[in-house]
Amino acid sequence: MTTPQPVAGLLLAAGAGRRFGGPKALVQVDGEPLVLRALRTLTSAGCEPVRVVVGASADEVRALLPDPAQAVTAEDWATGMGASLRAGLAALEATDRSAALVHLVDLPWVGSDILARVAARATSETVARAAYDGVPGHPVLLGRRWWDEVTNSAQGDRGARDWLATRADLTLIECGDLGSGRDVDRPGDLAGPA
Repeated sequence: MTTPQPVAGLLLAAGAGRRFGGPKALVQVDGEPLVLRALRTLTSAGCEPVRVVVGASADEVRALLPDPAQAVTAEDWATGMGASLRAGLAALEATDRSAALVHLVDLPWVGSDILARVAARATSETVARAAYDGVPGHPVLLGRRWWDEVTNSAQGDRGARDWLATRADLTLIECGDLGSGRDVDRPGDLAGPA
């Protein structure tokens, strides 16, 4: 078995949260904004450095971060998740990390145990993602070798979905024993994991 390599964390938190009624990064769960909850989860999973991609309400989200330098602005954030992914991977190019663990701000019940399980597979060649009872979900682990390809293919709200769909080497890492991977799309979803 190969030794896990250092993993950067990439938190996509730029969306306007139209279905929710406002940017989900600012929404509070148990008294904590989702952006801080997700940032803490990535850090607890051993990701370093962590970059937070901001867009909608960027100044408010950046002001919540313990280190505003963690923020990366996706200028074209309104075009969808692809813009956030491109901006985040570009910001990580200057690091020496072998892989990036891509996490979404609206997954408050995806804990550090799930992120650490996926991150443990990191190499520069890795293409992996969490699965919940066999259903692909987040986080997604992208080896550095693939960052340019992902950046070039990330469009609209699909992020890396189309690129991942073409990968015969995609590894699904079962995490259903640790959680459901359920996201928060509407205020009613804040009741907790199903």
